[in-house]
Amino acid sequence: MGVGGYELTEYIRRAGSLHQPRLLSHSAQFESDGLDFISHLLSSVLGSCHLLPWLHPTVSLSPPSLSPPSPALNLLPHAYPHPVDAFPLIPTRVVKSVLLPWKQLAPPLRLLWLPMGCVPMGHILYDEVMRYNPKNPYWFNRDRFVLSAGHGCMLQYALLHLAGYDSVLEDDLKNFRQWESKTPGHPENFKTPGVEVLLVKVLQMLSDWPFAEKHLAARFNKPNNEIIDHYIYVILGDGCQMEGIANEACLLAAYWGLGKLIAFYDDNHISIDGDTEIAFTESVDKRFEGLGWHVIWVKNGNTGYDDIRAAIKEAKAVKDKPTLIKVTTTIGYGSPNKANSYSVHGSALGAKEVDATRKNLGWPYEPFHVPEDVKAHWRRHVSAGADLEAEWNAKFAKYENKYKGDAAELKSIITDELPAGWEKALPISKPLLSLLNSPAEATRNLSQQNLNALVKVLPGLLGGSADLISSNITLLKIYGDFQKDTLEERNVRFGVREHGMEAICNGIALHSAGLIPYCATFFVFTDYMRAAIRISALSQAGVIYVMTHDSIGLGEDGPIHKPIEHLASFRAMPNILMLYPADGNETVSAYKVVVFNKKRPSILALSRQKLPQLAGTSIEGVEKGGYIVSDNSSGNNPDVILIGTGSELEITAKAADELKKRGKDVRVVSLVSWELFDEQSDAYKESVLPSSVSVRVSIEAGSIFGWEKIVGPKEKAIGIDRFGANAPAGRIYKEFGLTPETVVAAAKELC
Repeated sequence: MGVGGYELTEYIRRAGSLHQPRLLSHSAQFESDGLDFISHLLSSVLGSCHLLPWLHPTVSLSPPSLSPPSPALNLLPHAYPHPVDAFPLIPTRVVKSVLLPWKQLAPPLRLLWLPMGCVPMGHILYDEVMRYNPKNPYWFNRDRFVLSAGHGCMLQYALLHLAGYDSVLEDDLKNFRQWESKTPGHPENFKTPGVEVLLVKVLQMLSDWPFAEKHLAARFNKPNNEIIDHYIYVILGDGCQMEGIANEACLLAAYWGLGKLIAFYDDNHISIDGDTEIAFTESVDKRFEGLGWHVIWVKNGNTGYDDIRAAIKEAKAVKDKPTLIKVTTTIGYGSPNKANSYSVHGSALGAKEVDATRKNLGWPYEPFHVPEDVKAHWRRHVSAGADLEAEWNAKFAKYENKYKGDAAELKSIITDELPAGWEKALPISKPLLSLLNSPAEATRNLSQQNLNALVKVLPGLLGGSADLISSNITLLKIYGDFQKDTLEERNVRFGVREHGMEAICNGIALHSAGLIPYCATFFVFTDYMRAAIRISALSQAGVIYVMTHDSIGLGEDGPIHKPIEHLASFRAMPNILMLYPADGNETVSAYKVVVFNKKRPSILALSRQKLPQLAGTSIEGVEKGGYIVSDNSSGNNPDVILIGTGSELEITAKAADELKKRGKDVRVVSLVSWELFDEQSDAYKESVLPSSVSVRVSIEAGSIFGWEKIVGPKEKAIGIDRFGANAPAGRIYKEFGLTPETVVAAAKELC
């Protein structure tokens, strides 16, 4: 493999200080007739990342350290139930140093240390431990690998390439970090099959896939047929450990007893700013032990391959808790003058040190070379992976024959095939006359009616709240709580961990296409979740966010609990649906929309205060994002268009009634979801908001940011551009001018 064939002098001339070196050394016994698999894996990583030298078996180091010829190496078959029990000895030559210069990486400093430091872990996982099928990256019962420190993604790309994944061919490695590349600067599940999830340097999903595996296994495994049985392996770094979300997710992983989670902590004590002692001195071991994890320390991560294997074997023997394997490595190991320093992480070695390290290697070969024997060794994963999947398919066929109902449910979760007619379970509102006479109801209560109707027909629906289940009204009444001893249940108690809750739901959504996770808290607390929600949108994870206490209408809790800018901020976020329903009809339709939209997350802003059932609201209309609720004009030419959302649609309707009494032709539009409305045809949008009608007034209990594109630059958007206040809801609405009278006055001023 090669990228441009840079020689050292040309590399230094063109790269200068932008190139960030990383050094690593491996030392072990080389068997002359064996295959130096670790070295060649590193060669792949080096070549893939614009790296210059690496050790080839024919390179003679001085002094050479060779063992007598050995019998042919046992190429371990991949279809084994407990591969750690039968690890082969992988011979390696004594390696004094490995130079890892990188080419034009931005930001360069975050991308250097992990691909080389974690190669022993990555190699052992992909070549000896994990069960997967390279030709079907989506085989359900595969082991999952998560690179929490996503900036080290070239390690994963090299492993996928060697293992035979079609998603990472040689040209893809050459196109690292380029436009439309399958090898972007952080792993992206929607770009590269074989990459499970997009992550950026944090433990955002550490307990998510183990949760899904544990839950599904509890629901569907039988005493003599464990149809669900896979592990989740994670590599993370010092930066991941510093992030606060680590504690949220890791505590839950231990509390739930997620024994199929094995995390490797690359412990090199160096961050961009220097030694981690300047900001990070805690004992990670003791913290994880306190959280309830099993902890193992591999003290020599540079050369301790057998220690890594033994740690994995020990971790797999612990069934009732997750395992952290701390693997201590030395950054820059092998550099004559800069090993174990942050300068290896944060700046180029310089020409002199590069030359010294290169001479130390004795490396005369072109970069990016992977010998044929190495390709042949890794190629076995293609046939072995196919055998693994075929074996599982045969096992599932027997399961299906014996447990038809459970098999059908599991199939729907695996394939995301919704049950026929599922939407008929939704609580469709009553006929108009009965509807108008029904009592007012908070949309958070209406939301619970929908959740409890859907859980009876959607086997993948599950979720919970961040310690607010009685306020968010999200309890699934026919199910109990997911706990260590009741793993099959579908109410999840996340505790006061909004960020961790959302990140876990991301992973649940991405684990199986038919799992439909929801999570709930107050709308304002999305501030604690925003980073994970953004990952949700990026990763195309169809999480349902049940966000109650939608506005200043929640009353006396004061401004800290009252969302103002939140609607606008999520409307600005790509690939997310922001829905703000006004009553029963619109809430039903909102749930119909979010279940169908599995490739993008959805946020439902729901009221605490009671809202009336409104005449003219439409299930079909909500599916288009915006629609006409009422109109006494003709010819698509009203005098004024009043636009409302959510809690304020009631105000809009009352203002319209008053204007009609004054002889005005008034159209009322509900704009539940800007995103859905934007996706409609130009003809439909023109039929709802005709360009010929410039007199428009909108009202929403939130920031008016963005409303100009709906009402026009000269019209009136009524909203709130300051923080909320403390008072009962009615008083606050009046003080902020969110009243029918304000809307009427604005319309009169314009027309």
